[in-house]
Amino acid sequence: MNGAFGLDVDSLDFAKGGGLVAVVAQDARSGAVLMIAFADREAIERTIATGEMHYRSRTRGLWHKGATSGNTQRVVSLSADCDGDAVLARVEPAGPACHTGDVSCFGAMALAADTLSTLDGVIASRGLGASEDSPSYTRKLLGDRNLRLKKLGEESVELAVALAGGDRERAVNEAADLIYHALVGLRAIGAGLDEVRAVLDIRAAHSRGRS
Repeated sequence: MNGAFGLDVDSLDFAKGGGLVAVVAQDARSGAVLMIAFADREAIERTIATGEMHYRSRTRGLWHKGATSGNTQRVVSLSADCDGDAVLARVEPAGPACHTGDVSCFGAMALAADTLSTLDGVIASRGLGASEDSPSYTRKLLGDRNLRLKKLGEESVELAVALAGGDRERAVNEAADLIYHALVGLRAIGAGLDEVRAVLDIRAAHSRGRS
């Protein structure tokens, strides 16, 4: 039975790892693998209680990720692997995961993710971290409802025109513009790509059930 954040703590096999389970932290927006650490029952329970990642290490004991640096990891979901001795933690990081200042402890290769997830993550970061002194186009859209809706309508019409005219290259470019503006619009109301994917997954499951 799933508990908070999708995890049933009682299903975890702490004994196999000497009281610990491995925890893989993954950026929920981009899909990037951020770090691997370990947690005991207390760390998992603190994570669930606070909504931010806690780990256990031999040198630091129970530690709250980002408590001193500010680079916290807000929990989106927690899921156990098939053996119950590892946990995938999908998180929204407030800063770098690695003590070196790198985004990921595994280097640049771990940051590879699908383009749409990366784009959605960039849009989210623009809304949170950009300063007023250096506004981006994305931030401008996020701050102006009328402009967002206007641009979304314009891009929809331009795509329709390109499709009607059979202009393949233009249609592809207009589709890319429309997807970008749709993601900005979703982000402005607190939604994102993950929720769209969840709906598509449900529809795909229903479709398979009818076949």
